[in-house]
Parts: sequence; C-alpha cells; structure tokens
Amino acid sequence: MKKSTTVAPKKRGRGRPSTGGRDPHVAARMPSALIVEVEAWAEANDTTRSEAIRRLVEIGLKSKTPARHISKPGHKLRAQELATKAIEKIIDPSAPPEERAQRQRRLTKGPEEFREVRVDRPKAKK
Repeated sequence: MKKSTTVAPKKRGRGRPSTGGRDPHVAARMPSALIVEVEAWAEANDTTRSEAIRRLVEIGLKSKTPARHISKPGHKLRAQELATKAIEKIIDPSAPPEERAQRQRRLTKGPEEFREVRVDRPKAKK
C-alpha cells in the first residue's frame, strides 16, 4: 500500500500581505475644505468617502471640458511690464514715438500671421 503524504501549509513570509487581486491603494493629499465637500457628496449619495472619491474621479475623467491653466492675477501684467522694459532698451530711440509704440505692440503681441495659430490665447473677437 502507498504511503500517504501530507503537504504542510506554506509558511507566510514577513511583510505586507498581497492584495489578492484587489485594486491597489492610492493615497492623495487634499485640503480640509475639499474633504468636507467630498464627505458631504458621499453622504448625499449614500456612499463611503472612498467610493465617493472613485465616482467623482470617474465623472471628472468622462467630462469633455479641457482643464484650463489658472494663472495668478498680476503675473500677466508683470510679464508684460518686463517685456516692455526689455523692448524699450533695444528699440531705436531716434524713431518717432508712434513707430516705437507700434514696434513694441508688434513684439509683445506677436506677428499678425501667428496670432490665430496660438492655442494658449482665446480667439480674437471680430
């Protein structure tokens, strides 16, 4: 008769257990006010905070609205001032004031041929 062999269960190693096919954990930092809003949304939709975050991310990813670059107020004005000062240093001082103003405007706004091509600026109203 054959001897019966029993296989001893494999000992678990040290460290964190495997996820066992579950989704990986992702941590994110959020301002307190945003967490309060997410928790309010979760309560209104009868779900947990984790599920609310997942659903809100999915909704955001399905949205067709492109993200807009938010610049701080005053940065555009400051950049324009710096460009103006730099241009004044290189423009011919013997040119009439109207010509200097026109050159300065052309250099800060860019050539007319390329103004319509720029994707970072809104289209000019006609």
